[in-house]
Amino acid sequence: MRTTIILRTASNYLLPVLLLFSIFVLLRGHYLPGGGFVGGLIASIAFILHSFANGLKRTKDLLVMHPGYLIPIGLSISFLSGLAPVALFDEPFMTGLWSHEAVPILGNIGSALFFDLGVYFVVNGVTLTIIFTISESA
Repeated sequence: MRTTIILRTASNYLLPVLLLFSIFVLLRGHYLPGGGFVGGLIASIAFILHSFANGLKRTKDLLVMHPGYLIPIGLSISFLSGLAPVALFDEPFMTGLWSHEAVPILGNIGSALFFDLGVYFVVNGVTLTIIFTISESA
């Protein structure tokens, strides 16, 4: 498949911008709508755009690990964020826990952020695994 130099150049510049935006949406999510699901989709779109413009092999070379490994990592993080109130404070499963001290830029960190982080990894892993599998078989 041939692509234009404009698309290749634009995708190389858009990849870090879209990844940064996906992290913004992830962090914004526990105060406003958004969060892990939408952030994970935006990150997936960044890599899919890059693979359309530069080829699947070059995009896979950018990734640290196969996207399928993100799925169990994300599920573990989300499950542990829900289990933490039970194990630490004898509260019901998925009870929100919040820090008392605010972290600069992020604000008060809570268990919802870790749940969203797990969802971010799962959505990113599932989406990229499906698209990469379809692309390889076509």
